Amino acid sequence: MEILIKTELQMQFREIAEQIRNGAIFIYPTDTIYGIGCNALNEKAVDKIRQLKDRQTNPFSIIAPSKEWITENCLVNKEAKEWLNKLPGPYTLILKLKNKNAVAKNVNQGEETIGVRIPAHWISGVVQELCFPIVTTSANRSGKPFMTSLEDLDETIEDGVDFIIDEGEKKGRPSKIVNLVEGKIKESKVLVEIDDLQTNML
Repeated sequence: MEILIKTELQMQFREIAEQIRNGAIFIYPTDTIYGIGCNALNEKAVDKIRQLKDRQTNPFSIIAPSKEWITENCLVNKEAKEWLNKLPGPYTLILKLKNKNAVAKNVNQGEETIGVRIPAHWISGVVQELCFPIVTTSANRSGKPFMTSLEDLDETIEDGVDFIIDEGEKKGRPSKIVNLVEGKIKESKVLVEIDDLQTNML
């Protein structure tokens, strides 16, 4: 297992991109906390993340390579377009997936919806260069605290990843979930109507 910093990732990008394309599992920083991910088109790699996290049923979200990718593969209505304009940012947008081949079937577990992110962080540029989406889920076992630095990385997950991109301690919190199918926002385990929050939380 290799630990890289941003400059090392940039220097080795062609080789690392090929590793990710072929199924590498890796931990990376975002604008919120550390995530664990893989090529969202690689079903075997997605299964491995499910085993590492002990999360077999709940759908995963993805970091999309671009807003264009989102509009091509998801249903984007007027309200969704308004939220798309807020990206990059600390949001996960839940949208209806119109192209079922856009991700491996075990990413969203056969659901008609998908959670999409474009973090306000250089990792989004990495995904854009990859030209395919990557799984994004917190780098922790289900039910355990999320990872904010290498010091609190679960040993089981550490043993199962191919490399880690280290950016020191992250002081964020998980992204806000904006469900544009059900019209709700989820933050800190509380669901409220979008209309009630648009003026006082954003």
